[in-house]
Order: sequence, then structure tokens, then C-alpha cells
Amino acid sequence: MRLRLENKTALITGAASGIGSAIAALFAREGAALALLDIDAAAAEVSARQLVDAGHHAIAVQADVSNADEVQHAVAQAKEAIGRIDILINGAGINVFRDPLTLSDADWQLNLGINVQGAWHCARAVLPSMLEAGYGHIVNIASVHGHQIIPGSFPYPVAKHGLIGLTRALGLEYAARGIRVNSISPGLILTPAAERYFQSCPDPEAERRRQAELLPCKRIGTPDEVAYAALFLASDEARFINATDLLIDGGRSQLYHD
Repeated sequence: MRLRLENKTALITGAASGIGSAIAALFAREGAALALLDIDAAAAEVSARQLVDAGHHAIAVQADVSNADEVQHAVAQAKEAIGRIDILINGAGINVFRDPLTLSDADWQLNLGINVQGAWHCARAVLPSMLEAGYGHIVNIASVHGHQIIPGSFPYPVAKHGLIGLTRALGLEYAARGIRVNSISPGLILTPAAERYFQSCPDPEAERRRQAELLPCKRIGTPDEVAYAALFLASDEARFINATDLLIDGGRSQLYHD
């Protein structure tokens, strides 16, 4: 059976853990050659080595996505190692939840710098070669926070709304030139960040159960479930899907709450 990403190459940011790691593992199994970008160079190297040991083609590159120069350098390294970049997965992100009136300028910039500017820096670095080839898929990992406002989560939703806007704008800008840009908006997913949150609660298991009960499906999502959505959007199976955001939240955002 033909692999879904056979002869394709992908750059995945935030690839060393959580959703990014799950996407990397799945894309590798589906035949893609990968460049795993993460701010944590050692973790990216470990992830790449594990994939190579399993018989896949993967390299690690390091960059802080909020730094445009670092991104350009990392993308150049990736192209040298795996050739063209057919697919970009913007998975790097950071949770910034603060009180609006005590939010520091540094945290405001951190939130926007990684969650929005980081995605733009990476897209801007790969778009020229994608446009030259007349082919390319970009998938941005947004959030349900880009659709619904949850009190106490400021300013994170500002960035995720912006990321969905970036997705739509770029998707329409280059649609006639062979480029597709889509986003995925996960809800609560069992990532290391979610596990840290549960462990910070007085009763982690009680909080885990409470969160699961809020979901119509009565369970929390997994990184693999997000990865399969990314695989579909990044593959030619989704060639008529563009400038679209896909919610992956177990239906919670559609549920009326008192």
C-alpha cells in the first residue's frame, strides 16, 4: 500500500514533544523525510535519532521561532539535509495565561512572538521555494482558544485568533499558485503541558475527571488524534481544502453552557 507522504519532505516545529512529536512520528511512518525543529536542541536530536533508528529519514534543527534570523538559518539547514520542503507544520507554541491588568510587556511579546510571529517567520522562510515549485502545504496548530474565549486565559486567545487569521489570509493569497494553508484547533489534549497542569492541582485525578466530564465524548483527546488530522491536511488527499480551520475538541465548543 502506498504511503500517504511518500517522497514528501516536512519541516515540523515544536517537534520534540507533545503534538509536534506525535505528528513527526506519524509523518515518518507515512514516508516523509523530516526536519524536526525545536528550541530544545537536545530533545530534537533525541527525537530525530529515534526516528532514524527506526529506519526513517529525520534530522534535528534548532531555533527560537520568534527569532526570524534563527528560523532562516534552521530552514537553510533543513533544505540542505532533506532537499525541498513540501510541508510545514507550525507546531511550536507556548501557553501564556495572565491577568490583563498585570500582564507584563515581556509576556505580551512572548505570547505573540512565539504563537503568531513564530508561525509567520517559518511560513515566510519556506514560501519562496514552495512558490517556485508551485506546490506546498502549511498546517498551523491553533487552538479552541481561537474560537471561544475562556476566562482567565488572556492573552493566549489573542494569539490564536491571530494565527487562524494568518492561516486564512495566506491560504487565499497563494491559493492560485499551488499553496494550501490550513489550521487545526485542538481542545484539551493529553500533552506534557496538560499533564503539568493536572499535577499542579490539589487532586490531579479529580481534575482530570472533571475536565473529561465537560466533553461530550467524556474523554480527553490524544496527540495522535491531532496528528492524524495534520496528516490529512498535509497530504494531497486534502488538495481542495484551503484557508480552513479544523476543530478537534470532542465537540465541546459546540455545546451550550449555562
